[in-house]
Amino acid sequence: MTTNVSHLELHFKRPAGTSRGVMQNKNSWIIKLTANNIEGIGEISVIEGLSPDYYDRVTFESTIDEVCSRLEASEGNIARGFDIAATLNDFPSIKFGLETALLDLQNGGNGIIFNNDFTKGIRKLPINGLVWMGDESFMKDQIAEKLADGYTTIKMKVGAIDIQTELSILTSIRKQYSANEITLRVDANGAFSPTQAPELLKKLADLEIHSIEQPIKAGQWEAMAELCHFTPTPIALDEELIGINDIHQKITLLETIQPQYIILKPSLHGGISGTQEWIELAENKNIPWWMTSALESNIGLAAICQLTAEYQNNLPQGLGTGSLYTNNIESDLIVENGFIRRSKLNP
Repeated sequence: MTTNVSHLELHFKRPAGTSRGVMQNKNSWIIKLTANNIEGIGEISVIEGLSPDYYDRVTFESTIDEVCSRLEASEGNIARGFDIAATLNDFPSIKFGLETALLDLQNGGNGIIFNNDFTKGIRKLPINGLVWMGDESFMKDQIAEKLADGYTTIKMKVGAIDIQTELSILTSIRKQYSANEITLRVDANGAFSPTQAPELLKKLADLEIHSIEQPIKAGQWEAMAELCHFTPTPIALDEELIGINDIHQKITLLETIQPQYIILKPSLHGGISGTQEWIELAENKNIPWWMTSALESNIGLAAICQLTAEYQNNLPQGLGTGSLYTNNIESDLIVENGFIRRSKLNP
């Protein structure tokens, strides 16, 4: 087996604002595995300040090089490649990219990660429209754009500007569209304190908000458990799941916090296999979930779409991020009327 890794700096069309700051660009590495004249491709995608396996570029690329050396020593044995991937729990972004490339290789190349109805162009997946933080006029413009594009579920980032302004924007949407017409989700990225959160959750409930992602910072299990127990607005865990790789830890987290939802990003939550384990545990406890891109290029996004389509989950997914970049890799993914599909979909 031969390996080839290339760095890809993705450039946002417009600054991406979150409560953690504003992003102008994002790093990814494209990993290609070749065996028996077949090529498998995956994406190693990181978000600085959030990805648990990324400290600096030099150290990170050194780790990728070590993994590639181990793969080349496997002499094209794909099963051995998956064994190597299984040792990378502390490096979820590398694990996701490697598992994607191995599955592609195993399935004969051509970007086939999972051979299901989405991959075949038969099924389309509902997605939410993402509204980034910014000033009031910028956020309102984004919302109008998403509604015009046919989205019926909108996810708005909150917590970076004045929360009263953000609540005012949500109120203006709700005055125009009922909860039956437009589903509103908000993502706080841990922006609020445990003392601020209860009042905010009440105000969101008055606006019939579907859910709030990570209202307080991760790691405060007792506080989050109390919020989830009493909240009038459903809470979805996101950053809370990062770094929780042992199955017993996962069970303990779900049993302790008892969230209304969990949100899964394979690049952050254990790669493909780690995400599948989260889904099995959550479904066993009747905890609904949805999948979200961690700002991957179209290579990673296509793999996550195919993984999502392995399940009968009709909740809108966070997979509409392919149009964020000026230099994204060409893809057959198409977003229209609040759905994502492959271009091969029959009318």
